[in-house]
Parts: sequence; structure tokens; C-alpha cells
Amino acid sequence: MNRVLTSFLIISFIITSCAQKKNHDYVITIKTNYGDMVAILYDETPKHKANFIKLVKEKYYDSLLFHRVIEEFMIQGGDPNSKKAQVGQSLGNGGPGYTVDAEFNTKFFHEKGAFSAARLGDQANPTKASSGSQFYIVQGKKYTDEEITQLEQGIQYNRKNQALRDVLFLPEYEEVRNLVVRKQQEGDGAWLGSFFEKADTLIQKVKKDYRPFAFSEAQKARYKEVGGAPHLDGDYTVFGKVIQGLDVIDKIAAVSKGPGDRPMEDVRMFVTVEEMSKSKIEKTYGYKYPESK
Repeated sequence: MNRVLTSFLIISFIITSCAQKKNHDYVITIKTNYGDMVAILYDETPKHKANFIKLVKEKYYDSLLFHRVIEEFMIQGGDPNSKKAQVGQSLGNGGPGYTVDAEFNTKFFHEKGAFSAARLGDQANPTKASSGSQFYIVQGKKYTDEEITQLEQGIQYNRKNQALRDVLFLPEYEEVRNLVVRKQQEGDGAWLGSFFEKADTLIQKVKKDYRPFAFSEAQKARYKEVGGAPHLDGDYTVFGKVIQGLDVIDKIAAVSKGPGDRPMEDVRMFVTVEEMSKSKIEKTYGYKYPESK
């Protein structure tokens, strides 16, 4: 066999292997005393996917609690301090000692069943980096068109207001900031309203990636059909989706809670991961990958 043919066969093998790998995925199963939830993790959030699979294979999550549960919102777990937590012990600050870089993708949002990363708040965590292990699964609620519009406007106002504050407190914008303060002291609402309305251009000079917030048509449709927690979009990384066991989320969310929204009776998790062909995942769980639709 000559060298050229050998090289061709090696390259063909690599290409074939890669193609076969893309036809496989990982299935995450979270077992609880309320039933099992099955999830897939997104390729488009590779750091979160790889980290979660790594922790599952290490059995990091086994016997941890869903330590924070809020009905019509979400169920949260993954704090290693919860494994041997005493009754009434405050939880939510534990982790593996590292964070995961935010991986926001507008394709993925907080519809019911969204598998998302918890994190510290913006003041302590301006880059919105994710907890190394804590995650939450969205329950949320269904929204009407009017509610979605009102929520969209509220989110846009709050995020624009925060972005504008960030800009005005930069040294080079001290003069503009002083003008705004003076107008506030004078009670000149008309000027302030006009300034705020036109502030997108000023914000984008500093924050090149800033865009006025708006829900996509896909988001609006899902929030009306299955529900979710739309106010979290763009602030927390969504890195997967529950594809079986949405009723289990409802059961856990409905339990009696004590201080800190901790369930009165412990809800423990045992998590496994299995590599499976995408065709088998679709057949077994009824989930359709985008490329299969």
C-alpha cells in the first residue's frame, strides 16, 4: 500500500469518526424520589456541557439536594454542602471552587424545562460567570400576549437604565453625568425622558454589543404555550433542556418549603450520563434535534 493511499485512508477514517461522533449525544438522567428527569445538553454551550458531564461522571451530584424550590419559577440544586446538610441549614454558597464562563446563546431561553446555570449576582459577578456546579431547572408559568409585552418593556427599561448608569459613571462622561444630575434636581422630566429615549447611541459607543432587549417570536410562542421564566433571558446561561419528566419539575416545585425556599423534606438527586445515538434519543424520548426537523 503506497503512502498516498495510506494517508487517504487515515483522513477518511478521521472524517468518518467525526461524523459518527456528531450522530451521538449524552443523555443526563436525574433520579429523585418524585420521579426521573431526562435532559440533553447543548453543543453550542461547550464549556457548560463538558463541565456538567465531567461532574456527573465523577458522581459529584449523587445525594445532593434540590435545596431551593420556588413554585412557578424553578428548582435549584448542585450545592456540595447539601449532601450532609442539617435541618434548617442555609444552602446555596457551595461549589467546586471554580466558575464557568458565560455562554449566552439567543437560541436558548428560559422556557419550562430549561437546564440553566446558577451564579452570583451582577455586583459580585459582572461577567455573569456561572457556578461550577449549581444549576436550576425552570418551571415558570404561562404568559399572555399582554403580559409578555409588559415584561419585555420592563426588562428593556431596566437593562437600558443599568447600561446607561455604567456609561455615565465612566470618568470621560463626568460632564454628561453632572448634567443629568442637575436636570434631576431641577425636576426636568421632559428633558430626562428625551435623554433616556435617545441614549442607545451613547450606550453603544461604550458597549459595542449592547442591543435593545426584545423577545424573539420563538420565545413569545413558547412562553405562551408551555410557560417559563422569561425575565432571566440573557442574564443566565441556558445549557440544556429536560426532554422527559416535566411533571417531575411540577411535583418538586409544589413541595412544602421552609426558610430560604428549602424543601421541608429533603429532595435528593442521583445523576447519571449515557452516550447514545441521536436517532435513539429521538425514538426513546420523542425529542427532535433541530437538524432532524
